[in-house]
Amino acid sequence: MAKKAELLEKAKELKLKVTDKNTIAEIEAAIAGAEHHEVREATVAKSGKRSEKAIKEADEKAEKEARKEAGDTTPQSEEAESHVKKGPKPVTRPKLERRGKKYQELAKKLETGKAYALNDALKLAAETSPAKFDASVEVHVVLGVDPRQADQNIRSTVSLPHGTGKTVRVAAFVPAEEAEAATKAGADVAGEEAVQKLLDKENLDFDILVATPQMMPKLGKYARLLGPRGLMPNPKSGTVATNVATAVKEAKGGRVEYRVDKQAIVHLSVGKVSFGGDKLIDNARAFFDSLQSVKPTTLKSSYIRTINVTTTMGPGIKVDANSL
Repeated sequence: MAKKAELLEKAKELKLKVTDKNTIAEIEAAIAGAEHHEVREATVAKSGKRSEKAIKEADEKAEKEARKEAGDTTPQSEEAESHVKKGPKPVTRPKLERRGKKYQELAKKLETGKAYALNDALKLAAETSPAKFDASVEVHVVLGVDPRQADQNIRSTVSLPHGTGKTVRVAAFVPAEEAEAATKAGADVAGEEAVQKLLDKENLDFDILVATPQMMPKLGKYARLLGPRGLMPNPKSGTVATNVATAVKEAKGGRVEYRVDKQAIVHLSVGKVSFGGDKLIDNARAFFDSLQSVKPTTLKSSYIRTINVTTTMGPGIKVDANSL
């Protein structure tokens, strides 16, 4: 009994909840656990492997491994269960139902999955425009070319018979003696000094810049201003010409440039909804004739893959490529 009394005295010093009703083995186990806890608290460091956080993570890892070996796959705690999303998945409405009422009504005129002839598609595009303004009619053509290849990087110009429906401002960077002829041809700004004043002030109040070959070197210092905006004159786009008057007339009359983008798609506006079907068809035919004329000779796969026609805010209409 003396041993038990000694153990009870030691347990009292450690503030353990044991009484003389406990067995000697129980009292010794309680004392051993308390001493281990004290040693652990004394060895806890502020950081590193002996830090409180590291010890806690090690205990959790050991507990997880023990459960895994025992085949227990239940969540570790109620907190883990709370992160599990419950309830039905949200229902996403079809894209058409998320459109406006007017758009939905006009879209009913189109047959799902049908590829229309080019003439019919252009007429439908003009009829299915939900916009209150005079929207543009756009043609989007996916080509079977690789734009990274120099000979397949499609770029050209086309003169649309009925124009684009937009007011185009043309500037002519020409010597003083040719400024008058350019103005008579329809240029909004003409002459070397007049254009340079605009460029010096970075006032790009024009849509197309036309220049003669001998004036091109003087535009070199404005390359960073004009290049990113697609306004630098280029022989391929017809904006570098010896006969500036003709170039200005073509730019004013509806000559537009098109080029393939990185995704091998050509985008072009062929007019306005107000043009009506016949004028839109004439413009579109002129564009596709031009597009066929620049087909790469080295291309072995199909040239025109898919065609879609749409208005600024209207539904897309698939076109049958065989109807061209």
